[in-house]
Amino acid sequence: MAIFLGSIADDYTGASDLANTLTKNGLRTVQTVGIPDPSLALPDVDAVVVSLKIRSAPASDAVAAAASAERWLRQRGAGHVLYKICSTFDSTDAGNIGPVTEALSDAAGGGIVLVTPAFPETGRTVYLGHLFVGGQPLNESPLKDHPLNPMHDANLVRVLTRQSRNAVGLIDLTTIAAGPGAVKMRLDAFRTAGVTAVIADAIFERDLETLGEVALETPVSTGASGLGLGLARALVRSGRISSGGATTADAIRPVGGLSAIVAGSCSKATLRQLDVAERSMPVLRLDPERLLAGPDEIATAISWAGERIAAGPVIIAASAAPETVSRLQLLYGREASGHAIETATSIITAELVERGVRRLVVAGGETSGAAVDRLAIPAFLIGPEIAPGVPVLRTIGNAQGDMLLALKSGNFGGEDFFTAALAMMH
Repeated sequence: MAIFLGSIADDYTGASDLANTLTKNGLRTVQTVGIPDPSLALPDVDAVVVSLKIRSAPASDAVAAAASAERWLRQRGAGHVLYKICSTFDSTDAGNIGPVTEALSDAAGGGIVLVTPAFPETGRTVYLGHLFVGGQPLNESPLKDHPLNPMHDANLVRVLTRQSRNAVGLIDLTTIAAGPGAVKMRLDAFRTAGVTAVIADAIFERDLETLGEVALETPVSTGASGLGLGLARALVRSGRISSGGATTADAIRPVGGLSAIVAGSCSKATLRQLDVAERSMPVLRLDPERLLAGPDEIATAISWAGERIAAGPVIIAASAAPETVSRLQLLYGREASGHAIETATSIITAELVERGVRRLVVAGGETSGAAVDRLAIPAFLIGPEIAPGVPVLRTIGNAQGDMLLALKSGNFGGEDFFTAALAMMH
């Protein structure tokens, strides 16, 4: 299998978001979970997104995992590799955006890397190097209370500089509006000055198209799915993409079985989605503190679902309000509490699948990663979009047989997302 574009995603929902964007913009795309086993037969595609769980990992672990994925992608023909990060740039001052970006650049022989988390379709824009979320500066948005990586600085040049060995520059909107030639000239000047990463403004899709055209001529870029949009459109315009191969229609062939939703995200969007879904299907809201205390809450959830799931979809949610999450983190530690809840929700998910669930929605990046790992799903074919950034996924090569999934980042989707997702999974 030879591909044109490779990507390394720092979490599983972000990988689905990117794979969805590439598919919508003309690239036949597969999402893998880690580096696939050589025995796994992947369909004929243009792009592969390798899903990793490195957003909140120690920087050295993130760099090592990304470097391995980069080598695998290059061996399969990828001329350009996008390091896919969250459109909210959430990352601590220790990394991992800076360290991984520098490591990927070094592996490709050095050079300058374009960096932008802009994705106007989902309300993420960058102006004069500052990230806005739905019109609010990053540090005034709900991301200031992110349970793992709270963001208190909207100036991305400053944020990335704190994570990087070398200087970070800025390409402003005026330069980008002048077209690819002007951007290339600015990059040349930065390269001469020893700058190795450049934050790029972007407010409109045409800005992303300009950046994609420029980035495609370099070996590495870093960004959210918006930059993937620009890269995909540049590839299509280049005439290198052929027709045929896997399609979105292949991904939504009926699978039968039962349906369930598991939520671990504590975002405002997911909490609202749970409230709306509760009007039409049973919802069990787990007590996060009891989940941390032992296995009893897990057993209760499995028993509750077993009594109801044959009659229709059920929702099991470990989601909690930000103040509850903060209190648990103070009591148990941020990492320990997060890991315990991810483990609990993944066990519940596996038990639901054991009982016949074949159509599954998982809300929350860390929750999705833990669930997919426990189910040992090696790869996904990308289906049609449920909501911006969230496609239907069809499993490839998993022991449970064909399943349809949706892996939803906490902030994504409208208030009726859960019912809409299940309606698309026949």
